[in-house]
Amino acid sequence: MSLPLATGPALGGTPWTFCVAAGLGSKQVWITEVFAAPVDRQRLEGQLTNFLRRKGISPVNSQCPLFRDDKVAVLNDRVVAEEFNQKLGSSLHAIAARDFQ
Repeated sequence: MSLPLATGPALGGTPWTFCVAAGLGSKQVWITEVFAAPVDRQRLEGQLTNFLRRKGISPVNSQCPLFRDDKVAVLNDRVVAEEFNQKLGSSLHAIAARDFQ
């Protein structure tokens, strides 16, 4: 007897994302770890922008990819985003999601 293998995300699973903020006119980029998304994307992007503003970092463009139920896929997307920004010569800074939510 064989058991079916789970190959995709579970239906109705936790929505996962990460966020990236780029300093406009600079090579500074802030990237969060992957986290469970408690609110909508626009609100998260606004929270990250406001967090960086309070730290004296402005202007920035914050973006959070579409939420996905597949955490592994989101982790892979984050690695790709990090590698992309490194290839552009950006200085990367880590941010914990709990710091700006």
